Amino acid sequence: MLSFTPLHPTFGAEVHGADLATISDAGLDEIKHAIGKYGFLVFRATGLDDDSHVAFSRRLGDLDDIGRYLTPGRKLRYRHIELFDAGNVDEHGRLLHPDSARAHQAKGNGLFHVDSSFNPRRASYSLLRAVVLPPAADNEAEDNGGPTTTDFADARAAYDTLPPDLQADLRAHDYVGTHAIAHSRKLADPAFYRDLNVDAQPHMRHRILQRQDPFDDNDGDDDGGRDSHWTLYVGAHLHYLEGVPRAASDALIARLNAHATHPSRTVSVPWHQPGDLVMWDNRVVLHRAGAGAFAGRHVRDLRRTTVHDAGAGAWGLNGAGTAMPGFHYDPAQPAAATPAVAPTVAVSS
Repeated sequence: MLSFTPLHPTFGAEVHGADLATISDAGLDEIKHAIGKYGFLVFRATGLDDDSHVAFSRRLGDLDDIGRYLTPGRKLRYRHIELFDAGNVDEHGRLLHPDSARAHQAKGNGLFHVDSSFNPRRASYSLLRAVVLPPAADNEAEDNGGPTTTDFADARAAYDTLPPDLQADLRAHDYVGTHAIAHSRKLADPAFYRDLNVDAQPHMRHRILQRQDPFDDNDGDDDGGRDSHWTLYVGAHLHYLEGVPRAASDALIARLNAHATHPSRTVSVPWHQPGDLVMWDNRVVLHRAGAGAFAGRHVRDLRRTTVHDAGAGAWGLNGAGTAMPGFHYDPAQPAAATPAVAPTVAVSS
């Protein structure tokens, strides 16, 4: 029997009593129900390694792979193509040079975002595991300024707390957002990406106001939508709103992102030890990598699996089967930038 300690009045919980490597189907169903309720779950000292991390994730659905993000010549540090490298080390395990293209690109992870919103197919769950962490802060010695964190924002509570007139506007207009990973990268590091034309990069289309059934277990079956809830599908990858003048689009996106990530609707989850794992539902929460003075000083090796959404709205307003874009950009090699891909004409609702 699992138990849950809530981390915030509206979302987030720490899970007790779960052995993810051997959990039964009934236990897995309990986790799915809990993440539908809480949006994100924290598991401490799981004991998972790369193999068991990937194996558990596969029980939740089809997994994304990171092959399209690898620049020519880059080698994986591990054998699983399904593991996204969310750390700050190179393929040899050394700290990334702060002026490397990967280090600049990683700055975008520090903005609140939704994993894979820039893809034609949404992500359902992400599972992020700590492998190596910076040294813990010492009360008597200046070290890394405190434990490293991953921060979460509640997209359901964000909609619930909008002014009624703005809620009505969002429902009436049913805005379509275009998302691009290039946008979040340039937003986080405008100097490095100053010559990157975001408009020429691949964009994918998803409604910014969506209804999500918390009991949708991502198995592809219709669970009835019995308790569906409005949620804001926004974040740093959201570039502009279709059919809205750019200035007005920018203003509304900025307002929604600021509201969704207001401190009253966020939780910072500290990483305590290797083996800690956080699982979240990208359809109802936003997240970001917490800041820390460890950058450039200490290794922070985190690895993530990402589960493809199998629900009715998985492909947004993009054609099912649309190719997943990558992202490669280095101002020293501008010709290597990801080529533009036109968004697919809407075929789903």
